[in-house]
Amino acid sequence: MKTSKIAFIGAGNMAKAIIGGLLAEGFTRAQISAAGPRMETLNKVADEFGIAVSTDNAATAATADVIVLGVKPQMLKEVALGLRESVVHKPLIISVAAGITTASIANWLGEDQAIVRCMPNTPSQLRAGASGLYANALVSEVQKSAANSILGAVGIVQWLDDEALLNPVTAVSGSGPAYFFLLMEAMIDAGVELGLTRECAAELTLQTALGAAMLAKDSELDVAELRRRVTSPKGTTEQAILSFEQDNLRASVLKAMTACSNRAVELSELLGK
Repeated sequence: MKTSKIAFIGAGNMAKAIIGGLLAEGFTRAQISAAGPRMETLNKVADEFGIAVSTDNAATAATADVIVLGVKPQMLKEVALGLRESVVHKPLIISVAAGITTASIANWLGEDQAIVRCMPNTPSQLRAGASGLYANALVSEVQKSAANSILGAVGIVQWLDDEALLNPVTAVSGSGPAYFFLLMEAMIDAGVELGLTRECAAELTLQTALGAAMLAKDSELDVAELRRRVTSPKGTTEQAILSFEQDNLRASVLKAMTACSNRAVELSELLGK
């Protein structure tokens, strides 16, 4: 894998996150290239990472062992059709475009392509991401290992046996950071209402969120038990938890995440034609 050539088609935030992770993991600049429509954007990527860039997607893809499709979902069909003649050498295709199935990508690139579909999330920019991956039947174990190395450079990786499970992955981790941001936003606003300055409320909220996540990640206990250990009977925390439960927080979260997953299905049907 450390000698493979990896081409990024699309050089947005997710592509940059993965490129940075690969370089940090020991991949060389000579192995990595990127292509996209705007030279101004590409020059910034070249300056930041020291890799080769081009506005010619087809030429960049033609010599790659692995091609990472990092374009917006609504642009993927046009981009993939433009690459069809450049992937006859059968590279591994990794798509991070939300909602577009491996079947649709294969239809555009060629039916005999090895394709891994990935749902990453924005903390990948800090190498703290969480990605769900699905491989079609043509992906070899060597190629699967390569995809694992590439996405593992920016966080944890979970492989799925059923492509449809990428929709709940979208609801849990793909869109999940926004849920936590919303809760943090609400906690900061509540702190201000209770008399804290916004700066103080923000600092306390963000550090609490970070500390809680680190504690949950490092602990052998599950999050339910950690919550119980913080919630003393008749104490202050218990009152807040009781209020959340009385307002059906769990049902609200399930409803919201179901809506997210259902929308992923709808987008797949809409954009995959």
